[in-house]
Amino acid sequence: MPDASLPIVAEGLQRYFGSGEEQVKAVDGVDLRIEPGEVFGFLGPNGAGKSTTVRMLTTLLRPSGGSARVAGFDVVNEANEVRRNIGVALQDAAIDPLMTGAELLKLQAVLYGLPKTQHATKAGELLERVGLTAAGDRRVGTYSGGMRRRLDLALSLIHEPSVLFLDEPTTGLDPMSRISLWEEIRRLNNDGTTVLLTTQYLEEADQLAERIAIIDHGVIVRKGRPAELKAEVGSPTLFVSVDTSAADQANTLLATFGDLRPSPEGTLGVGLDDGPAAVSNVVRTLDEAGITVKNLELREPSLDDVFAEATGHRLEGADS
Repeated sequence: MPDASLPIVAEGLQRYFGSGEEQVKAVDGVDLRIEPGEVFGFLGPNGAGKSTTVRMLTTLLRPSGGSARVAGFDVVNEANEVRRNIGVALQDAAIDPLMTGAELLKLQAVLYGLPKTQHATKAGELLERVGLTAAGDRRVGTYSGGMRRRLDLALSLIHEPSVLFLDEPTTGLDPMSRISLWEEIRRLNNDGTTVLLTTQYLEEADQLAERIAIIDHGVIVRKGRPAELKAEVGSPTLFVSVDTSAADQANTLLATFGDLRPSPEGTLGVGLDDGPAAVSNVVRTLDEAGITVKNLELREPSLDDVFAEATGHRLEGADS
């Protein structure tokens, strides 16, 4: 039985789609323990099982197996209680474009049973909180992508939830809108809100999350604090670009400097056992073999290296 004292806890959570030979395991035995007041990052590429896991934890999908409790309540047997205590901002949330931001917030207040005397006040407070006061009386259809995401966040906060789920909240946003949303997430967390954040953006997880879990093909492959996970990778990664015809020979030579690592298309990657000091030796070795180096890039261990080491491929959004 999951620990009811934790805001989010899951044990052996599973979700299958289809049946028989065509059955797909979207989530296959996920365990999570998220502490009160924590920002927890849930990383993985599209189709890895992030959103499916969130939909089970928010009662939108029934688990095929395992168990979970959110805000102290079982997601299957006490789904209504879960919904009353959480806020949810999903990536594909439908927002009526003909209503104004203020009207939508007042409607949300009605749906959550807030006293009528609080509707206008709460709407005004939340519009100010997410920087939309000036746009509150405009139809949502005129909002930019960043404004819509901020409004969606405000809608999820109308009932002051103790647990907040944000499913890829900054996907498609420009850098300034992304930073603005990060700041609001930090403010919410400082006020004591527990946040589960799914994202493809490694910088986002590094900036916001105290701990992360990386999911791939429905299975959690790494879990822990970002700094500790990056330290486990160890050596920095050198990415080298050479002519395609020389790639096999270059890989053989690079392997003498450390372990070969997954790399972006068109490059070769190697973890340098001797650190940055080995770069000049790598260049010299390739030059002596008649291999022209087109480009070199040395990166300190990152969450993308953690993901690559665990799965054998790079995470989408790693360079964003």
